Amino acid sequence: MASFRHRLAWKHPSLSPESSAQPPGRLNLPFTGIVTFLRAPVCTDLSQLDADVAILGIPTDEGTPWLPGSRMAPRAIREMSVRFASFGADGYAWYDRDEDRRYLDYESEHQRIVDCGDVDVIFTNVEQTFRNATEAVRAILNARAMPVSIGGDHAIAYPVVRAYSESIDVVHFDAHMDYLPFLHGVAFSNSHPIRLISELPHVGRIIQVGIRSLRNHQSDIADSLARGNDVVTVKQLRQRGIDAVLNQLGVGRKVYVSIDIDVLDMPLVPGCQSAEVGGLSYEELKDALTHLARHHEVVGFDLVEVNPMLDVPSGNTSLLAAQLVLEFLGRIVDNPAWQARHRGADPT
Repeated sequence: MASFRHRLAWKHPSLSPESSAQPPGRLNLPFTGIVTFLRAPVCTDLSQLDADVAILGIPTDEGTPWLPGSRMAPRAIREMSVRFASFGADGYAWYDRDEDRRYLDYESEHQRIVDCGDVDVIFTNVEQTFRNATEAVRAILNARAMPVSIGGDHAIAYPVVRAYSESIDVVHFDAHMDYLPFLHGVAFSNSHPIRLISELPHVGRIIQVGIRSLRNHQSDIADSLARGNDVVTVKQLRQRGIDAVLNQLGVGRKVYVSIDIDVLDMPLVPGCQSAEVGGLSYEELKDALTHLARHHEVVGFDLVEVNPMLDVPSGNTSLLAAQLVLEFLGRIVDNPAWQARHRGADPT
C-alpha cells in the first residue's frame, strides 16, 4: 500500500518536486489587491455605467445622535467582502449546500456587479450630501441598474428612496421606528427616515419588521399605523410567520428594502451603536429577505448602521454585513422575472 505522503503527493502535484503544475489565474488572497466590493470592477462615471447591480457607498453619520463611526462602514464592508471573492476562478459566485445550488455565477462571469464608489459627502452640509446621494441613485436607475446603498447611518435611506420615480412599497427591517417628528428643526437624523419616506408620493405600503426598542415612542407607532403601515415586532413576526407578514405586499408591486443591522440580536452586531437585545437571528433575517427576493420585484436596498469603530478587532459586524448583501443579491438575481429583464431569459 502506498504511504500517506505518497498518496497526498499524487492528489496534490504541487507537493511533488517534479511537478511544474500551476493553478489557473491569481490566488487572489483577501489581503492582497485593490479593495472594491467583492473585487467588482469600478465605475466612477455613472453616465457610463453598464451593469445590473451598482454598489454605492454613502459614508455619512451626521444624523447620529449617539456614537459616530458608521461613516467608516462602506470602506470596512468592502474590505470584508473581498473574503468572499478570493481563492481562484469563481469570483464572487458561491454555493449553498442546504439548497444544493450556486448563486451569482452569471453576474461574476459577466461582471454585472459594479462598484460605483462613494457619494461625495459635504461635511456639515447634510442637505447637499443628500442631494448628491439622490442624484447618484437616480443616475444608477437611469442606467437600468439596481442600486445597493451602503451607509452610513439610517438617514441615508431617505435620499435614496427619493430618487425613485416609479411607485414602490418599502420593507423596513429595524429595531427602531425611525418615525420621529421633526422637532427643533431636526429632520435628517437617523430617527427620521421612515417618516420622511412615508411622505413621498410614490411610496405605497410600508412594512416595518423587527421593531422592539423601549426607546420607540407610542406616538410614533400610532402615527405609522395611522398612515396604514404595518408595525411588526420580533414576537409578532414569529407568531404570524414571515409569509403572512410579507404577503401583504401587492402582487406585482416593486419593493425597496431598507436594512438596519440592529434588526439582528445584539450579540450578533457588536459594531453597531444602536444594537438592542431580543432581535432576529441571522437565519430569520435571511429567510425574510429570501422571501422578498423570490416573491416580489426588489428594485433596490440599503444596509446601514454598521459602526467599524465599535466593532471587535476581527470586524465581525462588517463581515456579517458583507455576507448579508451577498446572500440577498444572490436570491434577487435568481428571480425568474429579474433574469427575464436582465438576461432575456424566459420568466417561466
